[in-house]
Amino acid sequence: MRCPYCGFIEDKVIDSRESKDGDSIRRRRECVSCHKRFTTYERLDEIPYMVVKKDGRRENFDRQKVLTGLLHSCQKRKVSVSQMQEIVDAVEAFVAESNERERSTASIGELIMARLKEIDTVAYIRFASVYRDFKDVNEFKMELEDLLRNKSQRQRFPSSAPTTLHSSAASKSTS
Repeated sequence: MRCPYCGFIEDKVIDSRESKDGDSIRRRRECVSCHKRFTTYERLDEIPYMVVKKDGRRENFDRQKVLTGLLHSCQKRKVSVSQMQEIVDAVEAFVAESNERERSTASIGELIMARLKEIDTVAYIRFASVYRDFKDVNEFKMELEDLLRNKSQRQRFPSSAPTTLHSSAASKSTS
């Protein structure tokens, strides 16, 4: 494994742990050259999950792409890495649940936005502005107004049942 800090090829494994689900192994490694530590994950190589893009192209699902998008959206926000990791895990599970082993980027994006909206509205708006590709300020303004309208309704009429990831994603993907 190449060190992400210095690029040296040799390292030693400090600690190995199986994930809670048993589907991956987390390894803490230390570079033999610079002595910095980093984490790797080992997963079983299976038939890849596919993502169907807006233009109909298909490409392999990439956890890192989802995490990178979240990192940009949540930059300088009080969203923890573990919360972002939970979203990435939920997205991966959502893709894996598909019988065809593929999901549209639209359904994935809606799922991410639903989770971000619950955690941090600024991160949600940042993600939505890129994902929905607002063409002008008016589209952006309409999204903000909708967000504020929903927030004021929730404050006036708080629901007794919390919203769940799967129910909001399912309603978005079926419409």
